[in-house]
Amino acid sequence: MTTPIKRINKRMPGWAKVVSALVLVLVVFFAGIRFSVLPGLKDLFGTETNDRSGPALLQSIQDMSRYDAASGNFQIVVDLEKDAKLLPDAIRGSRTLYVGAGTVDAYVDLGKVGEDDVTVDDDRTSATLRLPHAALGKPSLDPDRSYAVSKQRGLLDRLGDLFSDNPNSEQAVQKLAVKHIGDAAKDSELTARAETNTTGMLEGLLHSLGFREVKVTYGA
Repeated sequence: MTTPIKRINKRMPGWAKVVSALVLVLVVFFAGIRFSVLPGLKDLFGTETNDRSGPALLQSIQDMSRYDAASGNFQIVVDLEKDAKLLPDAIRGSRTLYVGAGTVDAYVDLGKVGEDDVTVDDDRTSATLRLPHAALGKPSLDPDRSYAVSKQRGLLDRLGDLFSDNPNSEQAVQKLAVKHIGDAAKDSELTARAETNTTGMLEGLLHSLGFREVKVTYGA
């Protein structure tokens, strides 16, 4: 024997009807946000960003004596995977694909040039300079050209992000990107290009001052 639907509705208490209606509203609300089936909800409940930062304070000033003679642009795809022992990746683990783009400058430190490193003849028509070898600066990651392609996280990692002060942190992949960019700069011809450009700059400068012969060498 079956019970008519109308009789079941009559037996449902009032509080149950309220709870059911509330659940239905919440389901529709979150579904609308997730799948964008409710137009205008994103704009209506969107977030607003306010910059309340204070003024930047000047802590120190350093005189620069180096000549930045060349700059290299690099890009690296970082594939960082973290696995947990005895647990499947769906439970605990993460994998991030990150495109890191940055620059590395090559410079010659003219502040290390001493009096014995510069030789000028008596009639000031010939000059010889000995400079230190070019060096590489620290890699600089460009946030406008660096981004995460994909992120895969296990259930426990996702739950941990809910209680973390810095969820979905990309610090680890950013550090790896900087390291790989620095290693690539060391294997490149960036320092050689910097020495060539520095030589050209000094030759042009001294020629404009009346020197006819200019010789630039590099050493420790």
